[in-house]
Amino acid sequence: MTDEKRPARPAVQYGPTGETVAANVKSLRTRRGMTIYALSGALAKIGRPITASAIAKIEKQQRQVTVDDLVALASALQVSPDTLLLPWTDHGDEIVEVTGAGNLPAADVWSWAAGSNPPRLSEVDPVGELQRFQADARPPYARPLLTASSLTLSESQRAKFIAAGYAIDD
Repeated sequence: MTDEKRPARPAVQYGPTGETVAANVKSLRTRRGMTIYALSGALAKIGRPITASAIAKIEKQQRQVTVDDLVALASALQVSPDTLLLPWTDHGDEIVEVTGAGNLPAADVWSWAAGSNPPRLSEVDPVGELQRFQADARPPYARPLLTASSLTLSESQRAKFIAAGYAIDD
């Protein structure tokens, strides 16, 4: 070993979803009238202690949120984990950015998280792709019966199907 010091690791940059989680934790906490101390106490009660200073750092994007932290925060705030992960918008057609998925209409992002539709459909086999997604998005007991009339499409996905020449039942 040498006496040379290792270079400092660069801070992990927040992506759009990390930024959304930080903003949503703060927004939901304040809407519920909770202080960071109250949220910290609620987390401790459910077995995932996170200090008040750590919560403040999460909200300022100075501390990363682990998957376990995310689920515990959702439980303590009494919301779905999706509520922390996904951008809140006033309209479903607003374009939002999601890590790994890019820029999409908010309604498509929420539909993806709910297991209804993939974030994008190819033009080669959109019906087969949608059916595969819906079959793999949930365990068998939670899957809807997949029929042509039960396919759930957002407006933008519906337009892609029509543009690709598929007839859509109304």
